[in-house]
Amino acid sequence: MGRLRCSVGRVELKNPLIAAAAEHMIDASGVDAAIRAGAGAVVVKSTNESEAARDQLQRAEYVALGSDWRPLPWGAAAPDDVTIASRSGLTPQSFPAWLDQAVALDRMARAHDCVLVASLILADLDQAVAMARQVEQAGIRVLEFNIGTPYASQAAKGAVTTELSPERVGAIVARMRQAVSIPLWIKLTGQSERVPDLAEAAFSGGADSVVMAGRLLGFVPDVETLEPMLGTSLAVGGFWNLPLTCQWLALSRARLGRQCPLIGINGACNGLDIARMLLSGASAAGLASAIMLRGFGVIGDSLAELDRWLEGKGLTVPNAVGIAADRRKSFSQMPLRTNHWRQFIPAASPPEPGSETQ
Repeated sequence: MGRLRCSVGRVELKNPLIAAAAEHMIDASGVDAAIRAGAGAVVVKSTNESEAARDQLQRAEYVALGSDWRPLPWGAAAPDDVTIASRSGLTPQSFPAWLDQAVALDRMARAHDCVLVASLILADLDQAVAMARQVEQAGIRVLEFNIGTPYASQAAKGAVTTELSPERVGAIVARMRQAVSIPLWIKLTGQSERVPDLAEAAFSGGADSVVMAGRLLGFVPDVETLEPMLGTSLAVGGFWNLPLTCQWLALSRARLGRQCPLIGINGACNGLDIARMLLSGASAAGLASAIMLRGFGVIGDSLAELDRWLEGKGLTVPNAVGIAADRRKSFSQMPLRTNHWRQFIPAASPPEPGSETQ
């Protein structure tokens, strides 16, 4: 599958499918399954120094919601239009145990031409920097630094962070960049109208790539019990988020240029969704919820679908990056279509004789 080979900045990948961090990437067996399924990169479940963040995992809950916002059975039989909502948390392992496992998994990944990515979530910056140094010293090749979790406003104080200020993002990334020399991927929030500004600040601080964007925080009332679904606010994601992610990718590419590699995440469920993110400007795309819900077979199926699409279009992954984004026009550049809108409104009943119309 030579068409699938690509790069994210300094990182060469055999394909653009990144098995992104989630609960199925906590145990070594899950990471092993993603590696053997053929992912170009795997991101182990994130950690930091916070006991509150680890405790949050033990309070976590997950639900698949149908288009009527009612719970569905969890599993591969869920419909394509499912929304995944959750209260999540970080890996339950201690940092030394997490790092030892990551090192062992990195050896396995190398044997399968896969890149293992360690993921840290910001709580205390000094602690994050110290952990990052240990990650590099252990020989891990890439570090993802997540500063855009959806949960910060709802989690215990100091557990995780959602950074919304470009100035602060730039300063945080610069501090991390000074600490480590390995490729640094910065994961940003989608809960902002300034995602391109945040991305620009991250690259200015020394990021090798930006991952955009984290899940959104939502709230779903249960119309049967009258309670909040799962009791609280939820991180939500699903197929419906793909246009939002692609918009941020396209806008960020327009702002930053093609020299700044982007990674799309949130909304991709299959190979054609990866293609859509590539066309929007992503160099690679992460899948998490789709794999967690439907199993590791999603990886191979998605790669086969993407490869068929590339072959049919006569493209490679690098050739596909940004094609649609670079063709995006402003509304004012679109052709005039006088009264075309009338074809898209419902027919109105004619007024009754003698009635007045406004």
